[in-house]
Amino acid sequence: MGGQNPPPYYTPLSKPTPTAAAAAFFKKPKLYSLAIITILCSLSYLFGVWQHGGATSSSATSNLGATLPCFSNSPNTTTTTHSSSTTPQLDFATHHAADDGVGATTAKSFPPCDIKYSEYTPCQHQERSLKFDRDRLIYRERHCPEKNELLKCRVPAPFGYKNPFQWPLSRDLAWYANVPHKELTVEKAVQNWIRFEGDRFRFPGGGTMFPNGADAYIDDIGKLINLKDGSIRTAIDTGCGVASWGAYLLSRNIIAMSFAPRDSHEAQVQFALERGVPALIGVIASKRLPYPSRAFDMAHCSRCLIPWGQYDGAYLIEVDRVLRPGGYWVLSGPPINWKKHWRGWERTMEDLNAEQMQIENVTRSLCWKKLVEKGDIAIWQKPDNHLKCKKFRTVVKNPPFCPTQDPDKAWYTNIETCLTPLPEVSDKAKVAGGELAKWPKRLNAIPPRISKGTINGVTPETFHQNSQLWKKRVSYYKTVNNQLGQAGRYRNILDMNAFLGGFAANLIKDPLWVMNVVPVEAKVDTLGIIYERGLIGTYQSWCEAMSTYPRTYDLIHADSIFTLYKERCETEDIMLEMDRILRPEGSLIIRDDVDILIKVKKIADGLNWESRIVDHEDGPLEREKLLFAVKLYWTAPASADQQSDAN
Repeated sequence: MGGQNPPPYYTPLSKPTPTAAAAAFFKKPKLYSLAIITILCSLSYLFGVWQHGGATSSSATSNLGATLPCFSNSPNTTTTTHSSSTTPQLDFATHHAADDGVGATTAKSFPPCDIKYSEYTPCQHQERSLKFDRDRLIYRERHCPEKNELLKCRVPAPFGYKNPFQWPLSRDLAWYANVPHKELTVEKAVQNWIRFEGDRFRFPGGGTMFPNGADAYIDDIGKLINLKDGSIRTAIDTGCGVASWGAYLLSRNIIAMSFAPRDSHEAQVQFALERGVPALIGVIASKRLPYPSRAFDMAHCSRCLIPWGQYDGAYLIEVDRVLRPGGYWVLSGPPINWKKHWRGWERTMEDLNAEQMQIENVTRSLCWKKLVEKGDIAIWQKPDNHLKCKKFRTVVKNPPFCPTQDPDKAWYTNIETCLTPLPEVSDKAKVAGGELAKWPKRLNAIPPRISKGTINGVTPETFHQNSQLWKKRVSYYKTVNNQLGQAGRYRNILDMNAFLGGFAANLIKDPLWVMNVVPVEAKVDTLGIIYERGLIGTYQSWCEAMSTYPRTYDLIHADSIFTLYKERCETEDIMLEMDRILRPEGSLIIRDDVDILIKVKKIADGLNWESRIVDHEDGPLEREKLLFAVKLYWTAPASADQQSDAN
């Protein structure tokens, strides 16, 4: 699809198809059914006439001939007895009206932003970041604009933007027009990260420490720990590059959360997302990573240039917090195998040896066991519980166990140089917090955080009910947006208020991934449950921008987001953020109270989304409704150079 000629993608605004039962009723009407309907309609009419002035009213009688028939041959056929232009028609669309007259106001229009904002990441803006401390990379953390600095315009796609290649082709290819940066093709040329080929980029699967490709590198890891039995499902890749490690893990049913800072290689995370691989802009610096404790089965660093042994081991302490009991930390690159590589790394043997000793000392103080160091790869394992570690603490005092705290609190929370204690166990053979089922069983098994009653108000019964609810809802979504059920149409999906991950769980068989967000303002923190199910996600406040690039997601799902933030921040600011991170021709599904949705639709019109409010899956009597929308295709205009190239 060319930049000026997008393909005729669907507009998911058609009404749901009738159920089989409804279809049968209309195809095979029975006489007694028609008689009953006729009687009921007549009674209803007579009652209405009486209510509006009595059955003998001349005006009522005179309008009798203009009334509509009570039934028709088809549920979507309208029939009238008069051809007058004022004759009312049967209308099967949902009708809604706001209580405050908002529906009568003109939609506020949001103009396009300047092209310089085409890759705008509000909370990682480079000019703003330079105002902050460079020590420990604090300047690369989240620093969001003040309210009076927020953009009130629509971030444009670059001229020539094309819909990404479908997965799995997107793993290896991306359009140059979508991410017009060639820096990495030069700086990382010898490492085989990325190549530029005409109008596209190719990702050969290489990396700094895997010259034979990510697949071969993962095979080498698989010879040292078991990647096939389902015990490892979630992973985190620190300093991910273009996320080839995470991309090639997906074929092994392992899903990685990849992250890298927005730096001089500014397109790293953007390339990862364009490839259809989960990723966020992020850095280990002074704040905790936005994930709960005990989230990941495996953590990975391949020459990620993080000083693991410095700052009293703070960065490894943070990896320990997010690593589940029994989880693995995989390290390749400096200083591993330094005796072979020290000359190429342009560092002294003494310096590299000292760095490795620092790492060994910190991992030992965390009670990790070094499983193996073979070739360029070293692997440590976190203990299943802290029974032995507590005894060890009587001899080794540093780092101490953290005092009473919430180990899952991770939104602008400072990293502490203390060890996050694991949940108590009575036996050294038990897994702290509860043992996880192996994938894929763990997706639908009761998560340990629920079975142990550690999440207030969430019980096994709640979990089962939620699973059935989302099975029903996703099925309904697919009848309204028929392309949600077509494999390959959507790849990157965002659930803005995921709760237990039921929406994502019911899409697990499709070739897509879901970023499950638990808002920090939610009543209950359920992100740990989502990870225990083998899904991924992040914390986020929707009063701020997400740590991602524009045009990240193909579909956004928002359940009661505007109710949650009703008194907290502006609806239009949340919707402008949704517009920023949604691809051209991307889709939205928004659930909320009808009055709120009418206001949301008014803003959607101003954003130039094509949208429709439809009934709840349980019918029109429910106050909760759904808004289905599509962000229309548009781009920035061509520059003078682009126009001359086109000519």
